[in-house]
Amino acid sequence: MESAAEPRARRLFGGSARALGDLTANPFRADRDRIVGSPFFARLGGVTQVISPVGSGLLVHNRLTHSLKVAQVARAVAERLSADERWRDLLDKLGGCDPDVVEAAALAHDLGHPPFGHLGERVLDRLARQRLGLSDGFEGNAQSYRIVTSTEIRGAATTGLDLTAAVRAAMLKYPWTRLDHPDPHPRTMDPPPRGATPPPDAPDSGSSKFGAYRTELDDLRQAREPFAGRIPDWQQTVEASVMDTADDIAYAIHDVEDFYRVGVLQQGSVSAELMAWQRESGHFRAITDAALATAARRPGAAIERLRRQLHRKDAWIADDDAFAAAVEHVREELVDGLLAMPFDGSIEAEQYVARFSARWSTRFVEAITVTDQPSVRSGYVLLGCAQWHEVQVLKFVHHRFVLARPDLALHQRGQARLLGTLVEALWEWLLDPAEESRLPRRLHDLVELAEAELHPRTPDRIGRARGRAIVDFVAQLTDGQAVAMLDALSGRSGALWTDAFVL
Repeated sequence: MESAAEPRARRLFGGSARALGDLTANPFRADRDRIVGSPFFARLGGVTQVISPVGSGLLVHNRLTHSLKVAQVARAVAERLSADERWRDLLDKLGGCDPDVVEAAALAHDLGHPPFGHLGERVLDRLARQRLGLSDGFEGNAQSYRIVTSTEIRGAATTGLDLTAAVRAAMLKYPWTRLDHPDPHPRTMDPPPRGATPPPDAPDSGSSKFGAYRTELDDLRQAREPFAGRIPDWQQTVEASVMDTADDIAYAIHDVEDFYRVGVLQQGSVSAELMAWQRESGHFRAITDAALATAARRPGAAIERLRRQLHRKDAWIADDDAFAAAVEHVREELVDGLLAMPFDGSIEAEQYVARFSARWSTRFVEAITVTDQPSVRSGYVLLGCAQWHEVQVLKFVHHRFVLARPDLALHQRGQARLLGTLVEALWEWLLDPAEESRLPRRLHDLVELAEAELHPRTPDRIGRARGRAIVDFVAQLTDGQAVAMLDALSGRSGALWTDAFVL
């Protein structure tokens, strides 16, 4: 019979290089310290969350502050669930919900995000697949997993951060590879899990979201082995589900908060959209999709499209009454509340923002529940129905009134061009035999690492290794380093010594 210590031992050390050691220690806290002490964590302070801090003129969240807040929310959720007797037996059955595991995974979940936020992720994926011939492309979550298992250096060996199995499994929001693990692949399910469908520009390329490249597949299997027989191969662990939910909560609240501070979110435009739908919801619900498309610029039409999208994608929870209540609650809190007082940088204004954030955070954390039979598009840990709809409406406000702005699109197209030019310049440098000895040492090391990962008979092994190394290298830059490196490679920089070559 399995001893009580054996499941914990597998959660601690499955696939890890650590000695079994003393199980009374807290290796999950050690994991947290290793993550926070990593230079890849510090670099997140220079990586865009939604808009570049240097372009906003005001303090906005970057990937570092976002990760800290996700960790704060995730730990609060885990502590609440683990202390609630209603969930204790179910959580144990599913593999546990340790607050230290959840916090560590939340701190690590964005380590692989490249310069310029989600835009950089999309651009690097396209370049990796179409220009560099990498079938796995690029994915921020998979890159985070690669960093903690392969490309971070500790001691004499390249072993990643040597994290416990539980923390590595908790990082896997999408516990599958792009194309072939597990079998059958989640993208073939009907409906597929969130993130498992292919990207719109590449329907045959595999899942748009995935947790590991094929080079880290053995490590993924080892991290998930302690949960075999407890949860399906494609499903998140409980701890990953907590982290994922906390990420959604932080994104919904803090991005709205940022763009209120910057002055992008205006009371009039948000109010017009929400109140028009409330006044004419019956009319909007009655018209066809084609008629709705022709009225795209009419106030209320965009949020009606959101309502229909939720029914198409998330019929397991979408509810018209809950949606209408969510629109009303967001209107009261955001339009009549936060946006009614323009942000002027005063202490009073900051206190107002803090109270808004605290109210929403408390509301969401207290609405978390656990289920033993989640929807395919959900995890074991989820928000209550009312709060789930509120998160969708808050995210809608962000997408509609920030991400869809032409001025942001102009800025991002420039950043996309910058990344494409940088990748091309690095590729040409790698192909120049006269320059081999003068490559950045980090790039040289990454080429060697990528070569060692590939089978000796891999077609175009050297080319693929160089391509993966370039992707790894660019993904490890901050926004500022990416700009400075391209300036140097283009001959536009007057500075000989810059931080572009630090990594």
